Amino acid sequence: MLALFGFLMVAVFMYLIMSRRLSALVALIVVPVVFALISGFGTEIGDMMLAGIKKIAPTGIMLLFAILYFGVMMDAGLFDPLIKKIVKMVKGDPLKVIVGTAILATLVALDGDGTTTYMIAVTAMLPLYRKLGIRPMILAVMPMLALGVMNMTPWGGPTARVMSVLHMDVSEIFVPVIPVMIGGIAWVMIVACILGKQERKRLGIMEIPDEDLQSLAGQEVAATDETAALKRPRLIWFNLLLTAALMVGLITSFLPLPTMFMLAFAIALFVNYPKMQDQKERIAAHAANALATVSMVFAAGIFTGILTETKMIDAMASTLVSWIPDSLGSHMPLLVALTSMPFTYFMSNDAYYFGIVPILANAAAAYGIDPAEIGRASILGQPLHVLSPLFAAQYLLIGMVGVDYAETQKFVLKWAFGTSMVMIALALLTGVISF
Repeated sequence: MLALFGFLMVAVFMYLIMSRRLSALVALIVVPVVFALISGFGTEIGDMMLAGIKKIAPTGIMLLFAILYFGVMMDAGLFDPLIKKIVKMVKGDPLKVIVGTAILATLVALDGDGTTTYMIAVTAMLPLYRKLGIRPMILAVMPMLALGVMNMTPWGGPTARVMSVLHMDVSEIFVPVIPVMIGGIAWVMIVACILGKQERKRLGIMEIPDEDLQSLAGQEVAATDETAALKRPRLIWFNLLLTAALMVGLITSFLPLPTMFMLAFAIALFVNYPKMQDQKERIAAHAANALATVSMVFAAGIFTGILTETKMIDAMASTLVSWIPDSLGSHMPLLVALTSMPFTYFMSNDAYYFGIVPILANAAAAYGIDPAEIGRASILGQPLHVLSPLFAAQYLLIGMVGVDYAETQKFVLKWAFGTSMVMIALALLTGVISF
C-alpha cells in the first residue's frame, strides 16, 4: 500500500503541475501532506516536514546567495567589457561571430539564468548578424546549446534539485561532473565552428570599419544596462578576481559552498555599492528571483521529507527493482542518463527531479549503485530540457531573434542531442557514471 500511495502521490503531483492546475510550489507542499493524511501519518506530518526542510536548508542558503551574488555582478557590469571585446574581435567574419556568440553565451550563462543569458547574447550580437546576413536561426541555437550545459551548475536549478532530493552536497554531485561539462562546452564550440564555416562559405568575409564596430559594441552594451549609474567599471578586475576565487573555492571545497557564497556576496555588495540605500536597492532588485527559487527548494524539502519519512520511497524502490530485469539493473546509471533526455524534455525539472529521480536512486541502491551516480546521470539530459515547451525562456529568445518555434526545434534538436551524448560518453570514460 505504501508503494501504491507513493506512486499515486508522484503521479498526482506531476499531473497537477504539468496541467497547470497548481503551481509547483503549492503542489510540492499540498500533495504530500494530503497523501500523508490518507496513509495514516496525520500525527507525524509536522516532524516529517521539518526533517525534510532541515536536510535541504544548506542548498536553499547556497541558492539564495548565489542568485544575489551573480545579480550584483551583472549590475556592476562584470560582463560588459567582454561583450565589447568579442564584438570588436569577430569583425566581419561569420565564423568568428558565431564562435564569439558561443563564448559570450557560455560565460553569461554562468549565472544559470536562461532569460539573462538570452537577453545579453541576443542584444549584443543581433546587429552583427543582421549586418553580415548570418541566419538568425544560428543566434537562437548557440545560446541554447551553451545554456544546456551551463544550466548544470549548482545554482542553475537541476543540480540543486538533485542535491536537495538526494541530500548530497556539491562535492558529490557537481564537482565530478565539471570535466564532463568542459567536454560539453568543447562540443558547443565545435558546433559553432561547423555552422560558422557554413556561413563563411555562403557569405564570405565582410570588411567593417573599426568605428562601426565600436558603435555597434557601445550601443548594444548600453542597451543591456538598466541604468548606467549601477556600473562599476573601475572595479572590473576586483569583481573578476572575486568570481574566479569563488569558482576555485567551489572546486577545492575550501569552505562549504553556502558560506562561500554568503561571504562573496557580502564582499561584492559592500565594495561595489558601499552606500546603505544602494545595497537595499540591489537586494530588492533580485529578491523576486531569489525568493521564487529558494521557496521552491524548501517546498521540495517537505515533499522529499514526507516521501522519505513515511518509507514510501523505500516501498516504491522495492517495487521498481522487482520490475527491472536483473540483466539491466547494474546498468542503471547509463539508463538514467539516456532516459533523462526525453524525461527532461517532456516533463518540467520539478516533476522529474522531485518526482522521478528519488525513486530511481533508491532502486539503484538495491543493486549497490551509489545514489550520487544516479544524481549525476540525471542532469546529463539538460541540453534537451532547454528546448522543452515547458522552458519559458526559450520563447523570449525566439521572439527576440525572430525565428519560428517549430523550425527552431527541428534545427537545434540534433545538436542538443549531440551535446548530451558527448557528455554521457565522457561521463562513462571518466567514471563519473558507471556502465
